[in-house]
Amino acid sequence: MVATSIDPLFHRAVLFDMDGVLTNTARLHSAAWKGLFDQYLAERSPTPSEDHRPFTDDDYRHHVDGKSRVDGVLDFLHSRGIGLPRGDVGDEAGEETAHGLGKLKDEHFRRVLDEQGAEVFADAVSLVESLHQHHVATAVISASRNCSRVLEQAGIGHLFGVRVDGVVAAELELPGKPDPALFLEAARRLGVPPARAAVVEDAEAGVAAARAGGFALVLGLDRAGLPRRLADAGADVVVSSLDEVTIAAPGQRRLSEIPDGLVHWNEISSRLRGRRPVLLLDFDGTLAPIRKDPAQVSLSVRTRAAVQELVQRCPVAVISGRDLSDVRGRVRVEGVWCAGSHGFELAGPGDDPIAQEAGEAALPALDVAEQRLSAELAPVAGALVDRKRFALAAHYRNVSPADVDRVVSAARQICSELPGLRVTHGRKVVELLPDIDWNKGRALRWLLERAGLTGPDLAPVFAGDDYTDEDALREVHEDGLGIVVLSVEHGDRLTWAHCSVDGADRLIELLSRIAPPPGAP
Repeated sequence: MVATSIDPLFHRAVLFDMDGVLTNTARLHSAAWKGLFDQYLAERSPTPSEDHRPFTDDDYRHHVDGKSRVDGVLDFLHSRGIGLPRGDVGDEAGEETAHGLGKLKDEHFRRVLDEQGAEVFADAVSLVESLHQHHVATAVISASRNCSRVLEQAGIGHLFGVRVDGVVAAELELPGKPDPALFLEAARRLGVPPARAAVVEDAEAGVAAARAGGFALVLGLDRAGLPRRLADAGADVVVSSLDEVTIAAPGQRRLSEIPDGLVHWNEISSRLRGRRPVLLLDFDGTLAPIRKDPAQVSLSVRTRAAVQELVQRCPVAVISGRDLSDVRGRVRVEGVWCAGSHGFELAGPGDDPIAQEAGEAALPALDVAEQRLSAELAPVAGALVDRKRFALAAHYRNVSPADVDRVVSAARQICSELPGLRVTHGRKVVELLPDIDWNKGRALRWLLERAGLTGPDLAPVFAGDDYTDEDALREVHEDGLGIVVLSVEHGDRLTWAHCSVDGADRLIELLSRIAPPPGAP
């Protein structure tokens, strides 16, 4: 059975259809289509080959819903044995062409919209806001040219960084659903590949389009009590309300549910019994406290000495988003393996660096992004653009809350316009990275294999503090131990960690229990 959940560590974006999913405007569209077609069929001269019965709800679902207005006109009339020319965009409203009748339908719709307004579905808004809390991007998709008008009336336009509607489709000459072009354009603008995005749709044509586009999860929303139609169209799972959708993956828990590793030591230690630990540690916020200026972050004398002692007892590695040379210079502990740039670079104790070749191709795009983002954020007080070899970070820790959206939006916009990049989020930072299947979890496993630190007698232990560390926590979830270092900035997000500690000092105390000195009980 397919779980009704969105995994924020895998699904980097969710694309929402508007009518019927976000707003109750599907009924307004249905009424507008019915008004158009009932009048047209009643006034058309009857012939034996044509069916002039009134427009029905089934007609709306099967022939019109989710499609462009021109395709909707043609598909419905074809089902009734009526053929009309397509016409062109210059046709007058009411002219006997698909474009002419489509414009007349729009007039019906705008009139009904102005009279009745756009009702918002609370379950949709709740889900979108929850996705944002988990740093999952959102876009709105609609075949309608009235999308922006509906969103404005509904007061939810601010929830979506990207909108691809009938106006955009006309400008770019994109085919309508069931062709996946609208969804693919939205994913491109978000900088997220379809294989890492989900789609929420209530129309058969929209479900078919998302399935054809290769999206990771196609979620059918059936508010009408007819779930079979969406399943048959290709939905992975069908729900009757978005309240049924959770943002989690099996094995994740809230930070508030994670036990303290020192308080619950007996329970935690059982995961490692009989195996030698391999310590894999994040740097900023884990071994060293977060600072307003990243350049001021350093290990305390006490922590450096403790890590040096740990190296004498078991293998130790530091995996950081900083450049490799930067993190090695700040750690300065002999015998430690280091991985920088979220694992795109790796070096053993005294070894020359090894870079992931796949990330090299993104370097020119990162160069351009650095120039553009620096210029875009220059007027934003407190914004800091930090270029690393394989990443570009925009820090907003010192930015006014009113300007945070500007920082994030600028990074997303630049990412969408440059090939080979993707966006990721951390604590008060948004980053552009090479768009390849690589993260701290993959880097962790690569490091273990490269260092020869795999096998049933070894237990990987990862400690991190940030959302970007969750890939590594997930990687060790089954065969190792995950530790999250808590901070007041975390809120109560989901995590793959098995246990928690409060700060670097408590982490060192826990690690000393995990890798005790020889002869210790």
